Parts: sequence; C-alpha cells; structure tokens
Amino acid sequence: MLSIREILGQNGPLAKHVSGFAPRVEQQAMSEAVAQTLEKGSVLIAEAGTGTGKTFAYLVPAILSGRKIIISTGTKNLQDQLFHRDLPVVRDALGVPVTVALLKGRNNYLCMHRLDLAEDGRYTDPQLADKIQKIRRWSAETIRGDLAELNVVSESDPVWGRVTSSTDNCLGQDCQYFDKCHLIEARRQAQAADIVVVNHHLLFADMALREDGFGELLPAADAFIIDEAHQLPDVASNFFGISMSSHQMIELARDAESEYLAEINEGHEFQQCTDKLQKSVQDLRLSFGPSTGKGTWQDYSDTPSITRDIEEVLDNLAELESFLKPLAERSKGLDTCLKRCSELLVTFTSLTGSAPADYIHWCEIHKRSFSIHLTPLSIAASFQSQLESMKAAWVFTSATLAVADKFDLFQQQLGLTDAITEQWESPFDFPNQGLFYVPKGLPMPNEKQYTQAVIDYALPVIEASGGRTFMLFTSHRALAEAASILEDEIDYPLLVQGDAPRDMLLDRFRKAGNAVLLGASSFWEGVDVRGEALSCVIIDKLPFASPGDPVLQGRIEAMRKQGNNPFMHYQLPNAVITLKQGAGRLIRDVNDYGVLMIMDPRLLGKSYGRIFLNSLPAMARTRDIKDVELFFDRINEAVAS
Repeated sequence: MLSIREILGQNGPLAKHVSGFAPRVEQQAMSEAVAQTLEKGSVLIAEAGTGTGKTFAYLVPAILSGRKIIISTGTKNLQDQLFHRDLPVVRDALGVPVTVALLKGRNNYLCMHRLDLAEDGRYTDPQLADKIQKIRRWSAETIRGDLAELNVVSESDPVWGRVTSSTDNCLGQDCQYFDKCHLIEARRQAQAADIVVVNHHLLFADMALREDGFGELLPAADAFIIDEAHQLPDVASNFFGISMSSHQMIELARDAESEYLAEINEGHEFQQCTDKLQKSVQDLRLSFGPSTGKGTWQDYSDTPSITRDIEEVLDNLAELESFLKPLAERSKGLDTCLKRCSELLVTFTSLTGSAPADYIHWCEIHKRSFSIHLTPLSIAASFQSQLESMKAAWVFTSATLAVADKFDLFQQQLGLTDAITEQWESPFDFPNQGLFYVPKGLPMPNEKQYTQAVIDYALPVIEASGGRTFMLFTSHRALAEAASILEDEIDYPLLVQGDAPRDMLLDRFRKAGNAVLLGASSFWEGVDVRGEALSCVIIDKLPFASPGDPVLQGRIEAMRKQGNNPFMHYQLPNAVITLKQGAGRLIRDVNDYGVLMIMDPRLLGKSYGRIFLNSLPAMARTRDIKDVELFFDRINEAVAS
C-alpha cells in the first residue's frame, strides 16, 4: 500500500490522473498530519499557505480512512466546488469506492407545500407571480430540488422565502409531500454516505439544536474537517446566541393568512388580525428612523415611539395566538403557525427586555426590516462542550489562522487550548513573483481627503499594471467615493461591487483581462482569479473592524474589565487575519505575479505595523513607484519573449 507521500508524490495516482498536478512537500506534510489526527481522534489546527493544496491534503486521508467524515466549508459556492469537482477527482484517482453526499440548509431546497401556498396567495406584483410559475415548471424537472440549479431566478431573490421551508413552518410527517421532500431525501443520503459536505452555517445550526436538546440535522461522524476555519468564531457567535428578525413576524402573518384561506376561510377577522401584525412590525421599523446599520439595543430602546411600537407588536402577536388556538385543531398548517407565534412571542419579549450580563444586546436596521440579537461575549465554553459531546477527530484548516506564527486568538475564541498546531508556508516564490509597495507621503486614514489620496497614489500603479487590478476597501462608503472618482480617471473597464452579483463581476473581470474591480468585505476572501487578469491588489487601509460595531464594543468592554488589552489581544490579531486574506488574492498560482500595494501609513509608522508586516508573504518591498513600473516592465518583457 502506498504511503501518503507516495500518493501525493511525483509518480503517485494524483500525478497520473489530475491534469496539472504538481507534488508539494508542504501538501504531503499536511496530509500526513491530517491522517494522524483522524487515526488518533485528536484535534489539529493547520494553517496552509496559498498554493499548498490543502483541499487534496485533507481529502486523501479522509477518503482512505474508511471513517464517516463531515467536511464543512465557508460558503455554498465552496461546498458545491468540493462536492462536484474536488471530491470526485480525488476519489477517482485513488480508486476508493466511498459514497459522498451534499447537504445544505433547508432554505436551499424547494418545498412543494410552500409552493402550493405561494400559488394560492394574494399577489399584486406580476413579476412575483411570474417567478413562482417558473419555479413551478422547474419543480416538475428537478431531482434534488436545490435552488442553485434554477439560474433564471437569482439565489438571492426574495421569492425563495415563499417556496422554501423553515424550522418554524415545516409540517414534518404531516405534510402531504413528506415522502417526496427534497430536504428529507438530502438528509437520507447524508445519513448513508461515507463523506458529507456541509457549510459552517449548517454545522452550527446542528450544534445549536443539540445544545437545546432537539434532534440532529447532521449524522453522527467519526471526524470533522473544517475548511476556511478562520470564519468559525463569527459564525459560531451567531448560532450560540438568540436573534429574531422582523421578517420572521411578517412571514408568520403571511403564512397564517395563506393557511387560513386554504383550509378554513370563514370571514375576514383573521385576515384583519394578520394585517394588524404586519402593520405594527412595519411601524416599529419606521420608529428606528431612516438610518441603517448596527447599534446597541440601548441606543434605541429608550425612545418613546419604539417602546410604544414594541408593545403594539407584542399585543398583536398575542392576539394572533388567541385567534390560532381554536383553529389549530382544524389545520396542521395553522397548528404549526400557532407554535411559531407562541415561540416568537416569547423570543420577542426576551429580546426587547433586559440582557443577561454575559451577552451583548444589539440590533441591526435595514432599509425595510430590522433584527434584534443577544450575542454571547464568548463562545469558547459552548463550542468546547460540543466537541466533547461529539467525541470525534477535528481538523481546522485555513490559509489565515496564525498571527505572527501563533494561533493564540483562534484557540482562545473556540476554547481549543490543547489542540495540536501546525503551519506550512506557501510553496510560491513570493520574492520573485511579487512586489510589496507602500508609497511615501500618505495622509492618515482619518483625514477628510484620504480616499482621494488613495486614488491619486493608486492611478500610476493601475496604469503600470495595465488595469488588471483589485482595489479592496475597508468600508462601502470609501468604495462608493472611489468609484465616483475613478469613473473619470481611467480608461479601463471599471467593475464595482453592488452593480452585479459577485460571481458575475468576477466573470467579467476575468474576460476583460484589463479591468479594475472595486470591492469591500466579500471580495477580501474566497475569490480566486489566476493568471494575468489579476496582477495588482491595492488595499486602502489596514482592516480594523469598525469601532461602531456593537458586538466589538461589547467584547472590548468585557476585556477591559478583565484587565486585558483589547487592541493587542483582539482588534489587532483580527485585522492581521483579514489583511492576510486580502493580500492572498494576488498570487494564486505558480505562474502568477503582481504588486501588492497597501496605502495605510500606520503600517510603517506605528509599532504594531511590524506584526502586519511579519504576517504577509516575503515579497520584495519598495516605497518607490519607479520600482513598480520596472517590475511590470520586466514581467511584460518575460511574457512577450
């Protein structure tokens, strides 16, 4: 039997079956570490630099292990890529007959009962009715019922909320479509498969249910492999807390009305009740004011109009509950609505009252909706409890987990103090493939004309690069300002986040070959553009989290009370991880080259700047624009020859 190093070596099955496969010492070492972790049932935290090939590094031992394994990824796109592309390639190369399954959250699967209700609903919007009919036609053709299959309706379209189920409105075994349910079938396949691919949101939804003592979404497993693990602390905080959105109450009112019309339809009093609930929720949103964003609950809760509207919502939820009680026996759908209403009444009462001492109480205001949250100050104890109860091997991996070669932040956030830690550098030749440029004379980021200065300094670099540039911003405000300036300054195609879906913008960027793309948070990670189309990444400032974020404020306050330094132990390490993600967009392949330009003068002017510098790839460094121009001239000559 071949060893891991032989399998991933020059004459191994991967080299023979996978086009373009190149053996990497770092990949082989990581794969051996994963194999040992699976064998021992231990916990491994592994940072693998860009180009290590970490996906193959964990898939090979996972497939060979003979164990039941759950692999969790950061996004549904990565989940699809792993299931449809990477797993089949490695499985076929190894010739091992493992079964694999893809499992997403329930809101990714068509619900036939909800589709029936949507068709029977009252609609004044012809476009909405047209989308529902397209979904109906697709429902007769689909086998898996996965929303990603239907590309004529965007995955982000609100219509999907009307034709997918939630834990609140699912009828379970009482549903007439239970035997044909796409979600149930996906879960059946997951139970039977050797390897199941999920995403972090589903993983933590399952953990949250386990913590509350309810049924499990995921099958029991011998091992969990967590890719893009740097996202885990934020995702975990959402699921181990309590939250509720105005959408949930609006959807309850609509669903109750639809079920009533379909099953009973005796008079108009019930519909008047659901209309009152919807109006009171909408009135509460208006009371929060026109501004959008996040804030502490205390910032809003003492306002008289908000206090009044909260009472109105509570009264209308209670009234709907009293209407539903005598009707629930006559309709399973209305019985489900009654349970939802009672739960929402309890949750809304809790979220609009006083917060427990170890939680952060905050809200987020959107243009037409709002949500209220209680987020735990720390999720380490809850997460550690889950790991102990599951009794499995755990592998946490990402290209960005360490800060100055230490994993302290990640380990503290998740309570993984006893885990084995390993780090493998990228095999790319950064000193020759890249150039790191910090211009002289930059103003401080808090100065009024900072974004204009960023553009002024960036223009010569964009010109030297011939377009082919990502400009990454730490705020949407700065992005919008930069977009308005650049419209009149460059002749290259200008692509701006928000003008189209992310995947569409990236496709246009690749095809153009000389475009300039402006992006904020969602473009800092999970974006892979290889080749000459991307030859320059420009970052406007060091990515410290917004000081106005209420969760950050709460954690800073708690750390200060404990006598810790929140800047050095929390804010700075998180910013370093984010910067590593942004910088990682530049060199994605052994043949890539490019310039990384970071504008922020604090990088060289503040003592903490060295921590950022020591966490970035070891590229040649300059402060002279002439070196940037010479770099591109040299590369262009090499390509031309």
